[in-house]
Parts: sequence; structure tokens; C-alpha cells
Amino acid sequence: MTAELHTRRNILTTGAAVAGVAVGTVALAACGSDSGTAAAPAAAPAAGATVATLADIPVGESMSAKTADGQEIVVSRPTETTAAAFSAICTHQGCTVKAAGAVLNCPCHGSEFDALTGAVKKGPATSPLPSVAVKVADGKVVTG
Repeated sequence: MTAELHTRRNILTTGAAVAGVAVGTVALAACGSDSGTAAAPAAAPAAGATVATLADIPVGESMSAKTADGQEIVVSRPTETTAAAFSAICTHQGCTVKAAGAVLNCPCHGSEFDALTGAVKKGPATSPLPSVAVKVADGKVVTG
């Protein structure tokens, strides 16, 4: 007899290894990517489009907005005369962050970002929100 006999030990060892690989693959798929770049950066919005009115944003706070082409952004007001804007797409796994005064909250996994700088204040996100170019013109916050 030249055929190798399958022992109970060989079958159990092979079955356990296959099950371990399957469980590991499912666990990794469930976690998704946490490389800090959950989604590819969106294209820059068209310049000159109004996204907010400076008077609608208290100094030191922020508000949610959309660009003319539909990109979700957050506009903040660091000082009386300046504005800053960031993508509203969380860098952890791509959920839309919500403006809450001086903090931007991700409702999916609890990440928090500084509304005035886009910096991560609390993970699991590890990368800041990408900035969106804006300027103040005649009391309006415009892209570009």
C-alpha cells in the first residue's frame, strides 16, 4: 500500500488551520482599512462658489456645508475675519463627520477632529481631515 493513511490528527490539524484562515479573513474584512486614507481625496471644488456666510458661523465654531458640486465639507471660523474648510469625510472609514461647535464628530466610530484645524483629537482616525481652499469675500465664504 503506497497511499498515505489519513490519521485523525492530520485531519483535525488541517481543518483547524483552514478554519483559522477563514476566521482571520472574515475579521480583516470586517475591520476594513485604517490606514488613515479611507477614501480617495475628492477633486478640488470649483473656485468662487459660496459655501457659507461668515455671519452664520460663530467665531471658534463650525458648520456643515456642501460645495457647488455636492462635496460634503465643514466650514469653520477661526477669527472674526477668516474661515477654514475641510472635507467632511472621516479619514478612518469614510463616514460623514458632523459639526458640533469647535469639534467635528464622526458618528460611525467616534473619531473627533478639531474644527479649526482638521487635526485628529480622538481616534480611531489617525490622519487629519483634508483642507479645502476657501477665502472670505464680502462676508461670504467662497471656494478657491
